Amino acid sequence: MTKKTKPSDGVPAPKKLALYTLALNAVQIAKLGEICANDPAFEQTQTAYTHFSYKSKSKGVTIAAYTSGKVVISGKGTEEFVVNTLEPQVTGIARIGYEEVHNPEWFEHHAGLDESGKGDLFGPVVSACVIAEKSAVEKWLAAGVKDSKQISSDKKILELEKIIRATPGVIVKTAFARIGKYNTLYTKFGNLNTLLGHLHFLALKEALAQAEENGNALPAWGLLDQFSKTPIVQRTLARNGIEFDLRMRTKAESDPVVAAASIVARAVYVRELEKISELAGTRLPKGSGAEAKKVATEIFRKFGAARFGEFVKLHFKTASEAALP
Repeated sequence: MTKKTKPSDGVPAPKKLALYTLALNAVQIAKLGEICANDPAFEQTQTAYTHFSYKSKSKGVTIAAYTSGKVVISGKGTEEFVVNTLEPQVTGIARIGYEEVHNPEWFEHHAGLDESGKGDLFGPVVSACVIAEKSAVEKWLAAGVKDSKQISSDKKILELEKIIRATPGVIVKTAFARIGKYNTLYTKFGNLNTLLGHLHFLALKEALAQAEENGNALPAWGLLDQFSKTPIVQRTLARNGIEFDLRMRTKAESDPVVAAASIVARAVYVRELEKISELAGTRLPKGSGAEAKKVATEIFRKFGAARFGEFVKLHFKTASEAALP
């Protein structure tokens, strides 16, 4: 039987880093100083024996760059500053040293699952499953792999997807239905979460089968970004006789393997959106807001009700509003 887990089960949220010390060279110190000086959130302070020191109340961080080359970062915003600013913009090395101490489970052999397109009016919903070990995770952290929602550029999403898929020993599987088939499946399942759970099941099942076919050891566990309070995927695994410790929690994309799955899923979605944009003869926007509704209205007028479902998720309220006379 599949191990049943409650939404609160799985990996506990790690304690955030509040103090960080490292040595930087002269070029890196100058770059850090430039970043702080150009950010209005930072106020320059006076600290003995430093090139500079800054403090930001809104970011919750204090920075002191000593003449010895040592840099000390402290405050409740330390981890965010290190991960989002210091490493990508100054050192070029992701999550220097401390993640394996604070999050050892990230580096275990495991599967990560996430989806893309669920909130987008146009295009499919894509599930992705990635299976990886420590060496892959280390490489991805250095490359800047993180939750796809934190990456605004499609170009960067596609670049990172190539890195993920090309990493030795990694297994990547996706499951999705092009938008016309998606609408048919939604009618069959009658619920978005049930349909999404089906897609997650397919992606995980194929990934585990691929690992077995390759003669690899199966991952000990997997982590799914929680999309439902009901353990839909776990129950589907059990009904199909697949024993696997699949955990789920919110914000699971903090796990690099889940983050990799989110990037792969988004990359597939982006390519599918490009394909149906060509079919539509116009760029189809992401999301389901005012711009999406405007374009959907144009699509309905151009192609009519019979072909409307080739472009939009018909169960969306926005789709119904776009089709009104």
